[in-house]
Amino acid sequence: MTNNNTIAIAIVDDHTLFRQGLNSLLSEYSNINIVFEAAHGAEMKEKMLLHPTPDVILMDINMPVMDGYQATQWLKQHYPDVRVLALSTFEDDKPIIKMLKNGAGGYLLKESRIAEVVKAITVMHEQGYFLNELISAKMLRSIQGDGTQQNSSTRLSDNEITFLRLSCSEMTYKEIANEMKLSPHTIDNYRQELFEKLEIKSRTGLVLYAIKNEIFVP
Repeated sequence: MTNNNTIAIAIVDDHTLFRQGLNSLLSEYSNINIVFEAAHGAEMKEKMLLHPTPDVILMDINMPVMDGYQATQWLKQHYPDVRVLALSTFEDDKPIIKMLKNGAGGYLLKESRIAEVVKAITVMHEQGYFLNELISAKMLRSIQGDGTQQNSSTRLSDNEITFLRLSCSEMTYKEIANEMKLSPHTIDNYRQELFEKLEIKSRTGLVLYAIKNEIFVP
């Protein structure tokens, strides 16, 4: 990893044109050093042994041979200090939540502008997490370690905590209602109340809150 102001990164994506294009654009930034590219997780594993360890890896989700979920989980086990920023073509909660549970610190849409990519890399390097519009400023302050949000879980009811844990699964809200033996309307109320209480805007934000406050342990 780098010891100066330069951030070492790697790009793992099976689309060659996208990978090369991103490499070309990021190469124009003096504070970013691209140490390697890989087409999938298995190639990434090989190149981790041959190149300097990156600070941040831009990780595609859907790839052949070894996908982003498996690659991120492997990094968490073998290189826990490497930050993973998931690259996604969609805003669906399920793959983002799964990437977070496997060790990613955030996600970015592939259609994002290059300035947003650079910002995400910088925030990931400095703070470890980047979730753009999915979390509020208050949530981000908690993630960055000032502790203002840490004790808020003590204000949650048992049912709210159960709902949070189940939200970290792949269950739909209707399935969560069945599991908790509550009506879908009641579950909708829990969700909205937690959004307001925790100043969170999405299910992904709820999952990250649960992970950071050890309500759910990946």
